Amino acid sequence: MKSTLNIAIRYTLVTTVLLGIVYPLVVTGLAQLTMKNKANGQLIVQDGQVIGSAIIGQGFTSDRYFHSRPSAAGSGYDAQNSGGSNLAQSNKALETRIDSDVAAWQKKIPGKPVPIGLVTTSGSGLDPDISPEGALYQVPVVAAARHLPEATVRALVESHIEGRQLGFLGEPRVNVLELNLALDQLASAK
Repeated sequence: MKSTLNIAIRYTLVTTVLLGIVYPLVVTGLAQLTMKNKANGQLIVQDGQVIGSAIIGQGFTSDRYFHSRPSAAGSGYDAQNSGGSNLAQSNKALETRIDSDVAAWQKKIPGKPVPIGLVTTSGSGLDPDISPEGALYQVPVVAAARHLPEATVRALVESHIEGRQLGFLGEPRVNVLELNLALDQLASAK
């Protein structure tokens, strides 16, 4: 009995050290050496300040910026409370929120159907991307708020469309933060 208990204690200590300390340190070290930007959250730095991450969405409310998908993560885009709303399509609260969001977009851009991605949340609530249709839909609002020609803003959106990964995975998308940063650079260049 004592021998079995000693083996169990030693095995627990060895595996704890190997799998709980050594392995995470090795993996973290390799990640820092081979893909430092990705290992550190793909942070975007501007003028020495971290202004966001390329892989975590942010809420933009001004008409001067392109808007992200709505977020159900905590109080909105809260990485510590990532997750969808888990509301069924038949849920009245979801239906009311979506109807309200559609009405708000239609008030800004009458006569055009609202892309579904601008009124529905993603599974994580932190999606940094929107569809090209969602970005192009917002061009008239952003162009008017910035006093820019729509063709200029549309060209900026089109230059930020990322294709499918490896040519067949996922859908084409536009990273909202990167697009908005490019929009600010465009405005400051004038």
